[in-house]
Amino acid sequence: MKIRITSGHAAFTAEIDESAAGRAFAERLPLTLDMSELNGNEKYARLAKPLPSAARHCARLEAGDLMLYGADCVVLFYGRAGGYSYTRLGRLVQTGGLAEALGKGGVRVVFERFGA
Repeated sequence: MKIRITSGHAAFTAEIDESAAGRAFAERLPLTLDMSELNGNEKYARLAKPLPSAARHCARLEAGDLMLYGADCVVLFYGRAGGYSYTRLGRLVQTGGLAEALGKGGVRVVFERFGA
């Protein structure tokens, strides 16, 4: 399943994983999250209710990875990272301009299904 992720005027397409966590995340869309900055490479936001999780250690994450930390924290990476355990939700198809669209500091991000 593909979804649209929008920050300001920039929109990106993401492919959601066919997993329990990916399906549960997609079922909650549309979703607007006020995401906070962390480590100069990711934005994160807590969910009101947890999602199914199947965390695995990630030695390397790339810009565009959409992950779940714990069971209730959505993380969108816009730079390289690794060394923690995450459940994969999906991945952006194209990441050009992602860091600029997310900016520095907190940002409001909209997650929605195509045609929603």
